[in-house]
Amino acid sequence: MEQGMLFGGRLTDEAIGFRGPTACRAAGITYRQLDYWARTGLVEPSVRPATGSGTQRLYNFRDILTLKIVKRLLDTGVSLQQIRTAVGHLRSRGVEDLAMVTLMSDGASVYECTSADEVFDLVQGGQGVFGIAVSRVWREVEGTLSQLPSERSEGPGDVSAPVDELAQRRMARRVS
Repeated sequence: MEQGMLFGGRLTDEAIGFRGPTACRAAGITYRQLDYWARTGLVEPSVRPATGSGTQRLYNFRDILTLKIVKRLLDTGVSLQQIRTAVGHLRSRGVEDLAMVTLMSDGASVYECTSADEVFDLVQGGQGVFGIAVSRVWREVEGTLSQLPSERSEGPGDVSAPVDELAQRRMARRVS
């Protein structure tokens, strides 16, 4: 794995975003899940939020990485409440720190481990049943996204976002 790809490549550029369908494909979730998680604040798009009918949310690499981790935790039976706590911890970490994290769970709680010793201690104590190595998920998402289309945002409130025909008609009616 090349450090330049992980921390300085196109995918980690803060102005690069991926539309909802692309984020869903890379994370292995449905659009309905993506929409619900955005509306409830579990994983919100960092590049561009939805600002009304017809606007496109844009998710950055870190958002999609988080979406895939949430999906994995849900698949193993972890409660949404515990997942929200885990996501909060992941958000507070720097990008470089994420690659060092392994999430362990006993099905009820989620534990954050940053070293092999912590993983070993958790398993030895009988608490860890499964683990998610964030660096492995990172590589999976990176591989998928490298083959999918992205967009560059012009910054907060980027109004150049493509809109569908219905949204264009609504906007034209408001103007006139």
